[in-house]
Amino acid sequence: MLKLDLPIQRNPLKTRQDLIESLAQILTPLKSFYSKGKARLELGSTGTSYSDSIAGMEGFSRILWGLAPLMACGETSDIWEDHLQGIKNGTNPSHEEYWGEITNFDQRAVEMAAFGYALALVPEKIWDPLNDFEKENLFIWLNQINQISVYDCNWLFFPVLVNLGFKKVGLQYDQEKLNRNLDRIDEFYLGDGWYSDGPDAHCDYYGPFAIHFYSLLYSKLMRKEDPVRAERFRSRGESFAIEFIYWFANDGSALPYGRSLTYRFSQSAFWCALVFAEVEPFSLGVMKGIILRNLRWWFSQPIFDSKGLLTIGYRYPNLVMAENYNSPGSPYWALKTYMVLALPETHPFWTTEEEPLPTLKKKVTQVSPRMIVQRQEERDHVVAFNAGYQHTNEHPHTAAKYEKFVYSNFFGFSVSKAEWGLAQGAFDSMLAVSEGDNIYRGKRTCEEYRITDDVIYTRWKPWSDVEIQTWLVPGAPWHLRIHRIETGRNLDCADGGFALGLENSQATGQDTKIIHESKHCASFFPWGASGIKSLDENGQAELLYPHANTNVMQARTVIPTIKASYNPGTHWMINAVYGEVGSDGVMKGWESVTEVKVQDGKITVGQGVDQLVIPF
Repeated sequence: MLKLDLPIQRNPLKTRQDLIESLAQILTPLKSFYSKGKARLELGSTGTSYSDSIAGMEGFSRILWGLAPLMACGETSDIWEDHLQGIKNGTNPSHEEYWGEITNFDQRAVEMAAFGYALALVPEKIWDPLNDFEKENLFIWLNQINQISVYDCNWLFFPVLVNLGFKKVGLQYDQEKLNRNLDRIDEFYLGDGWYSDGPDAHCDYYGPFAIHFYSLLYSKLMRKEDPVRAERFRSRGESFAIEFIYWFANDGSALPYGRSLTYRFSQSAFWCALVFAEVEPFSLGVMKGIILRNLRWWFSQPIFDSKGLLTIGYRYPNLVMAENYNSPGSPYWALKTYMVLALPETHPFWTTEEEPLPTLKKKVTQVSPRMIVQRQEERDHVVAFNAGYQHTNEHPHTAAKYEKFVYSNFFGFSVSKAEWGLAQGAFDSMLAVSEGDNIYRGKRTCEEYRITDDVIYTRWKPWSDVEIQTWLVPGAPWHLRIHRIETGRNLDCADGGFALGLENSQATGQDTKIIHESKHCASFFPWGASGIKSLDENGQAELLYPHANTNVMQARTVIPTIKASYNPGTHWMINAVYGEVGSDGVMKGWESVTEVKVQDGKITVGQGVDQLVIPF
């Protein structure tokens, strides 16, 4: 993988000025990519679900998430004059780069939210410099959002932000729509701070970097006018922080899970919104540490191209895992994390010392996202054991992003590149099944699930005549997967362990160790180890090398896998899975998972007083 030496990769991110400089290091390379009329950023040639002209407008608008708080703190940018000219031209119906009339569920409605944000934070920069004709154009263009429908999810906040911007500059705004949308968002609240992203939707990063982010902004701007709702948003943000902190490791990395991962360092935008809204579920030092370590981690990864532009992907450029709505400008949504720049220079955030994460539980059950999160603090490893959902959506790779058995901040997860065989399917942390035609499928939804503090149970049906019950027994570095398979057809099964990168830019050394026996296999590298062992009579171990660019963390991986074939009937497949950050070539703690018995309607794990009994 190409190694770059960009200024942002050397930025220590210690001070307020360092953070300002890092934003300049992201924005300055954009200067030569403005269109002739300055109303679009033309950053690449890859396509998306909407037109190239709208994609150019999207990239243009997303820069405002960084520019607005930068200017709010009294700074400016060498691209601002071009950007302001682009706003004038893009909202002018007579200009060739006019952004156009919008329709229901239009991508441009998403991008309008950034203008509402800017109007609310820096009216003196984006509104006051316009003449009356330009002001009218901007208002008329933005006000279209009050005449169209948006998706019934986090999108409901986009008209809210536009109307907040209108209110800030003294324009007519739609109070009824604002209230109606906020009331509807309340219906997505699940408890303990968690929102689903719409009715019967997933809990993912759209909670923190969208719904909570906008809620906390609202709570700050509308604290006097709408005190009850503002306090509700603040309280929910505080509750969410107590759970969300478990998704972060002390090295700055966070858990890759769900869709829209190309927004990368927006992972920490929620913490910036908490600080901005003056909500302190943890000390300022703890929240400052989360934010800055997350940014340092991201800026040390190969997420930029040689020109300094953000790429589509997660830890490296990768279109395989992208959504259909990811254009070349989409990743700049990550600039929402620069909200902290709106804090005045005298704010204690800038002088407070960074603190490490507080003492956290080794294992915690999170009911709303249907997870048990296990932490290995000494190795900066976070693993989330997952029940999955009884519904799905039509976004790409939904099963891989929401239905794996376990997600890890180190191993990441893999998505399928194509349908033929296990190498193309890249089924890490998932049981893949085939009816003998070498076309595999994993769990896409579940029929039923239960979560206790010790076990996750899920029942799922890959075909109408095949039912699989899976019990996950969390642990780190070892965990157990127990599958009861009732099938009316012949099945080939493959239970994949963690996908381990064959290279790692964060570690050096060529020492490797491969174990490949009939019942277990493992790969050991200086940066980590991944292994799996069959605990039943049928399983056969195999090291699979999936196609490149299927994993979100590493371009080339190996997946230790247990394979078995079954005739129609009822069968048990029991595997122990190992994943460790760093490795000395030894799978530790094996003795704690060697004893599993299935008899008399119960599964018994372990021996003596430490045994776990699971009825079925």
